[in-house]
Amino acid sequence: MSSLTYKEKAKFERLLDMGSGYVLDFKDGSFGIFFSDYDIDIHAEKFRAGGTSKANKLRTFWDTENDQIVGRVLNGLLDQFLEDRLTVTDADGKAMAQCREITSRLLGSAPSLAPLKEVAATFNARHLADQVQRMESSIHSDPALAIGTAKELIETCCKTILAERGKPVQGTPDIPALTKEVLKELKLVPDGVSEQARGSDVIKRMLRNLGSIGNDLAELRGLYGTGHGKHGQTTGLTPRHARLAVATAAAFSTFLFETHKEKPQ
Repeated sequence: MSSLTYKEKAKFERLLDMGSGYVLDFKDGSFGIFFSDYDIDIHAEKFRAGGTSKANKLRTFWDTENDQIVGRVLNGLLDQFLEDRLTVTDADGKAMAQCREITSRLLGSAPSLAPLKEVAATFNARHLADQVQRMESSIHSDPALAIGTAKELIETCCKTILAERGKPVQGTPDIPALTKEVLKELKLVPDGVSEQARGSDVIKRMLRNLGSIGNDLAELRGLYGTGHGKHGQTTGLTPRHARLAVATAAAFSTFLFETHKEKPQ
């Protein structure tokens, strides 16, 4: 669920004119099309729990979805508010500014996975796209799932790149082995850096740290993520830990995919 407060919701209620059950000037069809731009079916049963009006569906949406997607959708609704009006009063302008501050807070509370989504689209990787969506939606609601998926994301990334380069993975190698193979294939191993290269020590150190990310996430997943049974009184990690795991996995995976694209086999 999003972290929108009662007062913050009230600001959007007033600006979007939701008191009568509507949202701006949307009809059912255009409302559905607007949300489809965010890969959301706002008319689905899950958003009808609080009622079937457009306003009630929006309320259910922001009560059940994570900060990142709620912030993006609300930003889009603010843009639509401006498009629907020929003139904006001073009061509307002040309300808009307050609502933009709210969406900025929401969007700042979770790592942006937009670059990774673009990668998934470029490589037509449906499973990768599903993992990105799972991480994005579980950071706040299920940190253990987000951490577990972050580790699985790197595995998917490595297997996809190796397959694209004609070296499909055989058997079930662990993540350190997968990461090492990909770094070797992309010529990112520390041994590949010449001693004469400026800053060679720094580059080698960064590459060694890069290679350990997958292993570190695997260990974190084993301790706190999904995938293993734990003691019944085990205390899990918080969303801030999940954000760290997701942001790290996303940055690492995006870097590997971009390197794969820029370095032909």
